[in-house]
Amino acid sequence: MNQQAHGLSTVEEVEALAGQLSLIADELHQRIMKEIQQDRSKPPSATRQAALRALFDHELVLRQRANSLYADGASLVVRSLGQPQRHLAELTAKAAEKIRKIAVLKDLTGLVAGVLALAGAAATGQPAPIILALEKIKRQVEALDAHKASKTA
Repeated sequence: MNQQAHGLSTVEEVEALAGQLSLIADELHQRIMKEIQQDRSKPPSATRQAALRALFDHELVLRQRANSLYADGASLVVRSLGQPQRHLAELTAKAAEKIRKIAVLKDLTGLVAGVLALAGAAATGQPAPIILALEKIKRQVEALDAHKASKTA
């Protein structure tokens, strides 16, 4: 396998991840706004308000980390990640799709935390934390798929 086949091994690949993270932040914002607009006939519970505020905070951090990846892409190239760029793109696309469709706010929060971990890990330029963050997102997506499958069975 050549060097180019590994994800985040070029500035362009780091910037592509930043683009995916920005798209996820956009999906998250849309989802938060949808949650806010859902039932205006009664005030939201304190728990729901806290969850939505936390998601807004996560959106901001995600955007900041994506912007940092754009700005610092050259210094964040990871040569030994061992993950193809296609895998990173597919996983972040799945996360964006889940954010758009997740029914339970608690599940949304867990997935967003995984994406934030990836954004933070990518900013280190170190393979180990990136791989751990990717595994966390993968497990979260798989758990959401399993949960959905058990409800439809």
